[in-house]
Amino acid sequence: MHRSSSVSTMTTLKDGDMNTFGPELPAMFDGIRLAAVATVLYIIVRCLNLKSTTASPEIIYQDTLLSRYLFKTCPMLTKEYIPPLLWGKSGHLQTALYGKMGRINTPKPCGVRKFLPMQDGATASFDLFEARGDHSTGDDITMVICPGIGNHSEKNYIRTFVDYSQRQGYRCAVLNHLGALPDMELTSPRMFTYGCTWEYAAMVGYIKRAFPETLLVVVGFSLGGNIVCKFLGENQSNQDRVLCCVTVCQGYSALRAQETFLQWDQCRRLYNFVLAGNMKKLILSHRSSLLGLSSSNIGDADLGRLYAATSLMQIDDSIMRKFHGYSSLKEYYEKESCVHYIHKVTVPLLLVNSSDDPLVHQSLLDIPRTLAEKMPNVVFALTQHGGHLGFFEGAVLFPQPLTWMDKVIVEYTNAICHWEKNLPACQRSGNRDSNSCLQSTGVTLSG
Repeated sequence: MHRSSSVSTMTTLKDGDMNTFGPELPAMFDGIRLAAVATVLYIIVRCLNLKSTTASPEIIYQDTLLSRYLFKTCPMLTKEYIPPLLWGKSGHLQTALYGKMGRINTPKPCGVRKFLPMQDGATASFDLFEARGDHSTGDDITMVICPGIGNHSEKNYIRTFVDYSQRQGYRCAVLNHLGALPDMELTSPRMFTYGCTWEYAAMVGYIKRAFPETLLVVVGFSLGGNIVCKFLGENQSNQDRVLCCVTVCQGYSALRAQETFLQWDQCRRLYNFVLAGNMKKLILSHRSSLLGLSSSNIGDADLGRLYAATSLMQIDDSIMRKFHGYSSLKEYYEKESCVHYIHKVTVPLLLVNSSDDPLVHQSLLDIPRTLAEKMPNVVFALTQHGGHLGFFEGAVLFPQPLTWMDKVIVEYTNAICHWEKNLPACQRSGNRDSNSCLQSTGVTLSG
């Protein structure tokens, strides 16, 4: 009897509570929903970086006749870069779209694959694409292109750039990194590394022999930028017949970069893990060649460490450095980084990076900045957006087939080609002390 009375009382109280707070509950739930929506919108705005404003690239340079000429003839270096509104201000999304899609509406230029035997038994390969018309200068000009890590001529961003360059009158030669092509076996126990220039040098040598009148434009993307700058700086003769060099999104120093790749800032540790997984698959696809050839420096124990690797540094230490007999990871990174060679490059040099590149830490950008402040042939262009090799352009959602990167490389190259064409003969394709030559010959540029 007592228990029944208690239950009745509790029921009455609960009903009373519900009647008392009932009108306020819907408002409370609406407030929770509003807070949840606001939180989601805040996260979206932060992740997509929607509050960031668009801007023209920051340009570091010395005031020379050449730099003045470039700013007159290369408007893309000074005008605003506008990425797609809804996602283009996120370096992560730009990088992810480049990694997954490469480009949209990708053309398929037709080329011829060339194979070059190397002294150590390796077989280098590159694809050659002829120009689709005359260059605006009337000269024979070849772009010698070095792609990013583990990339080759069949990658979408390379195809897009090659097609655009062909239509502007450039012959294009694209290096296929050793071991990168899925249908080409290794003929020696060696793959491409961070800074080995042997295959690139072989391709450039072939182009010079096959086309004695051609002038060269050197282009490097990401890791390829390190390789081409190192190649040019290794020997002054490597700069013969080179008009200029352009690199995009390289890191300049592997030794400095390795420390930043272990940080979670900008999710670099996650990118490191993903890149390591891709490299692991690529190396293991050549397992039989790397282990089976008698001259191999790779053993079963090294492959065991490779299987357990979760970072590029672990892969470099267990496999990559041993291709060239480096005694330590530090020695490998030191000797294969272009930072020790780039100051010897005397041809016009355009270095392009993005501030929101999640793979290249801001501290690494001190290298090109200092270089451009000290060397009159160097221009450093730093965009606010673009990610790693993204640089998509567009209005709101859909990107254009051609990126800002594609267009600025060709625009800069065209300008240099015309600059070179108008130089006195004493200054063409080699000696680039253009100010003194123009003064000595009485040639001036207006403005």
